[in-house]
Amino acid sequence: MPGFVPPPYPYERLGEVIAIADQHEGGAVDLSIGTPCDSAPPEVIAALSTVDGARGYPPSIGTPAFRGAATRWIERRFGVRVDSDTELAACVGTKEFVASVPQYLRLRDPSRDTVLYPAISYPTYEMGAILAGCRPVPYRTLDDIRDEDADRALCIWTNSPANPTGELLDLDAVARWGRERDVPVFSDECYAEFVWQGERSTILGGGDLDGVIAVHSLSKRDSFAGARIGFYAGDADLVHYLREVRKHAGLMPPGPVQAAAVIALDDDAHVEAQRARYLFRLQRLQQVLKAAGYDAPLPGGAFYLWAAAPGGDAWAAARDIAAKAGVVVSPGEFYGEASAGFFRVAAVQPDERIELAARRVGA
Repeated sequence: MPGFVPPPYPYERLGEVIAIADQHEGGAVDLSIGTPCDSAPPEVIAALSTVDGARGYPPSIGTPAFRGAATRWIERRFGVRVDSDTELAACVGTKEFVASVPQYLRLRDPSRDTVLYPAISYPTYEMGAILAGCRPVPYRTLDDIRDEDADRALCIWTNSPANPTGELLDLDAVARWGRERDVPVFSDECYAEFVWQGERSTILGGGDLDGVIAVHSLSKRDSFAGARIGFYAGDADLVHYLREVRKHAGLMPPGPVQAAAVIALDDDAHVEAQRARYLFRLQRLQQVLKAAGYDAPLPGGAFYLWAAAPGGDAWAAARDIAAKAGVVVSPGEFYGEASAGFFRVAAVQPDERIELAARRVGA
């Protein structure tokens, strides 16, 4: 009997759409993957060449300097104090953290086997459950979660601002739900700096860390995705357990990357400049889509447009947009069955590439 066969990676299924878009002069404008196109600050890049940080093994939990910078950022941006020695640790980018947490939690509590995650969401929440041999159970709202699934839950994932929809969620409500049922809450907050409606928020709330973990990344905030650096913070018992088990797995961000991350986290000016870029691109892409015959509302946060496909056929919409504008978008089924009638547009190409697409449709 065959064992586990990994499904095709979602973005590798876009070959036909990319081929259509590439027929335009100037080639495809790829807005399918949320990979930043802008540069991190020069001083951050320069720190990657530090020799001292590369000589020895860096601390798996993060250097004191990195953990200190992360706690300063949390307090500065959210007004929450976190103990850098007991309530925060580094991770090698947050995707590996999302994918590996269920297997570690199941070792801690073999009586539970279920991972709850948003029905429209980043695919790694589901895949992390599958890789751990757990039951991935999607939910649309907290009220939809059955008691029997909550009783078996190792954890519940939430994500605000949400990928792919940009929706802003009531994180306090998710925290209450988890505490009432003794289910750890993991909140993916990698887009927290990019909020267009209302205020940025965190699952850490007013400083009550019981049963909750906030997961943050420098990939989006600092255009530092290739460096693979992030951190998680919250409940001291959960952080301690994950820190210790991850040490045995050899998970450690490189020393020079941690040194560069300290500089990035201590500077907010470049983030404000990046916020302005993303907002401008989102608004410009709304105009491009409008000229191509599609409506996409401005999201509450993050840097994606989430649009309904006419007739519910997102693949047909993707081919049509590729033919008209040379733009590559992501069909909604990449983010769960519940989103099959939508498509996502990432504002992650330089302005001149977006303007190239705009000229193609007369926007």
